[in-house]
Amino acid sequence: MIRDAELADVAAIHAMIRELAEYEKVPQEARATREQLREALFGERPAAFAHIAETADGEVVGFAVWFLNFSTWRGVHGIYLEDLYVRPAARGGGYGKALLTELARICVRRGYGRLEWSVLDWNEPAIDFYRSVGAVSMDEWTVNRLTDDALRELGGAQ
Repeated sequence: MIRDAELADVAAIHAMIRELAEYEKVPQEARATREQLREALFGERPAAFAHIAETADGEVVGFAVWFLNFSTWRGVHGIYLEDLYVRPAARGGGYGKALLTELARICVRRGYGRLEWSVLDWNEPAIDFYRSVGAVSMDEWTVNRLTDDALRELGGAQ
């Protein structure tokens, strides 16, 4: 079952973010605290949204965290999927597809023009899964990122 995340899910989401960082071989990058997640997802002005995948007996086995983006070309919002994670023991059970399907439904219902995300180029199981649902790789685009010292330097904080 897929449902909107609730405040009580913050601990499970936090734990799965750490599991995802381990899987992606960058555990040191997962610095978000439970308090930060609580504020981002359930604060006065939420900056992100989350859905939970759970088994029939209520065990949380996956999540999707997303936020709105905007296409200047299409003139409408879209969803950027920041993280999609299903615990290894639950993979192959349809939870990842169900999470993506729910986000696609939100896009269709709200008139959003895109559902997009990034995937590590070595993550063949994920790439194969995304292709199976019709996703197209944007190979001609390269993600750029500023963080830490470079971000502070450009932002004038150094």
